Amino acid sequence: MVGQFVNMLKMSILVCLFMLTGCQLVQLHENELSQSLNSKYENILTSKNLSATTKNIVYLTNLNQKKCLLQFDFCLNAIRDIYSHDHDAYHAAISELYLAKALELDNSGECSHTQNSCFSTELEYLDQSIRHSYAYLFGSKNIPSSRVFDHRQSQVRIFYNFAISKLLTRYYGEYHQGSLPDMIQFGKHRYNIDSSEFPHLKEHKIVVFRSSYNMNFSGFHTVNRTDGLGAEYVVEFEEHDQNNGFILDPLRFYKNSLSPNIHPPQVLPLTAIMIPENPDQHFDIDQTNFKIKFIDPYLTDNIRIHQNDYTLTANYSAPYGYWLSQNHLGKTGYWTLLNKENGLLMPHVYMLEPYNPNKKVIVFIHGLASSPEAWVSLTNDIMGDQELREHYQVWQVFYSTNMPIFESRYQIYVLLTQAFQNIQKQYPPVQDAVLIGHSMGGVISRLLVSDQDISNAVIEKMNKAQYAMLLKHPVIRERFQFKAIPNFSRAIFIATPHRGTNYADRWFTRLARNIIKIPNEFYDNVQSNTLLDKTNTVRHHGLIENGASNLSENSDFMLLTKDVMPVPMIKYHSIIGNAAHSELPPFMNDGIVPYNSSHLNGASSEKIIKGNHYVQMTTSAINEMRRILLLHLNENDH
Repeated sequence: MVGQFVNMLKMSILVCLFMLTGCQLVQLHENELSQSLNSKYENILTSKNLSATTKNIVYLTNLNQKKCLLQFDFCLNAIRDIYSHDHDAYHAAISELYLAKALELDNSGECSHTQNSCFSTELEYLDQSIRHSYAYLFGSKNIPSSRVFDHRQSQVRIFYNFAISKLLTRYYGEYHQGSLPDMIQFGKHRYNIDSSEFPHLKEHKIVVFRSSYNMNFSGFHTVNRTDGLGAEYVVEFEEHDQNNGFILDPLRFYKNSLSPNIHPPQVLPLTAIMIPENPDQHFDIDQTNFKIKFIDPYLTDNIRIHQNDYTLTANYSAPYGYWLSQNHLGKTGYWTLLNKENGLLMPHVYMLEPYNPNKKVIVFIHGLASSPEAWVSLTNDIMGDQELREHYQVWQVFYSTNMPIFESRYQIYVLLTQAFQNIQKQYPPVQDAVLIGHSMGGVISRLLVSDQDISNAVIEKMNKAQYAMLLKHPVIRERFQFKAIPNFSRAIFIATPHRGTNYADRWFTRLARNIIKIPNEFYDNVQSNTLLDKTNTVRHHGLIENGASNLSENSDFMLLTKDVMPVPMIKYHSIIGNAAHSELPPFMNDGIVPYNSSHLNGASSEKIIKGNHYVQMTTSAINEMRRILLLHLNENDH
């Protein structure tokens, strides 16, 4: 009996313990780290769920997320009653809820037209989200720097940025007129537009105003951007195409006007913020007047609010990538060899940002069958490096590589000279510009910073038709009278066949050279007007050969120019690829150009990099160019 009683007692204790355990509300569980982090960073922009902090606040109203958004006004009032003492928690949660409601309307598809009241409601929700997030960020007794490591502050800053992006994108998409209004209105709130820190906006017609948040580009190793306050955009401006065909004497043709082939920036980054008209006055959610500031991140990288400076959001890669992708420059570069691109009868220079007199100019010149895409990695890297971005601005030369190099050099010389002269009408003379050329572009670059007259030697190699045209048009002689552009003080030559290459004389390259066509418009001006000259497919017409043929080490062009050297004031550098299994100069080559052709005596530096002819795209070459550009800054700032 005693044993039976003891067993029954043990059983009772076990049952009690089991019941007690089952009644335990809080128990310890360990999640995977990734799950914990995802839960911590989750919010209405990363998933369909509110952030954990906002969920907890909604929970206290006896509503869940779905019911809160369904009974929206009731939910907002309930949260206000509960959190009247904690303004930071209130504004942060309300900001996310207004954003969630706006996204809900947008996803419903009911707000697609301006006539629909839903569209106006969506904009009003976004407007409220911006105001409440601003109240949290800057209307609190806790200044942002005091909670710099607060995850909630980072969340709300993103709510603020995204709500601006969504609101202006939706508004511009529906009311696009090509120019910015002075004022826009959302519900009962009016916003003045302040573009004083982006003067380019008022001077040019807008054709695209697009958020760059979701932009991604193949061909970029990285997208260079700065995280901060404000929404990031890409703005494309209207450009009037004017193709005057081939012009023999562009210097005199454009004597009284600017060449249309000098292009101001067509696509630029823009940062937008929405702040009170007077940020230092007392802030009221409903009564304070806000303004929209459009800022050029190339000119301004921070904003002052309440006597404190805050970093602005900026995306420097997106405009460049957008410009390249929209204009299909790479494809155009190849088509010019077959004379299929009349728009490139004359070279073009593209400025990637409005001219800034406080920055030095870098001019890039690409090689055979190429385009400004050849410089995508280096240009993107310059934009991503704060010191380089703050001290340099990029110009890209785009030219037809089927033209004789004599002609390309002359036309680019005139184009760049005109571009510098036009700038100097308004600003001080451009000094210490840097010229960077790859392959054929390197050959042209060397001749752009040289002083030598080889016209008499050239005339001896002309045929009768060419000499007759020289007598008729003396400007042709200027093709062979090299003058250094005085604005440059440094040059970088990359994989450049200064003395030509025998690669251009192999059977398959000879075949390709015979396919490459020089434009008839060019022949009409420099040789003859006869139909026979236009249709003759023989590659050699006296002195005139296409660009690819000029690169032969035996061509007239190379024999006449190989000893022409930069003027003494120019510091020049060589970057040379080596694809050979040898480090002995006689055997080194990049697969196309031998070392003894790329090497130049007197260079300030020479860097040999393991790689092929397109070495300018390698990280080693980019780092070497960065070194030279930083050296250029330091030498010229002292």
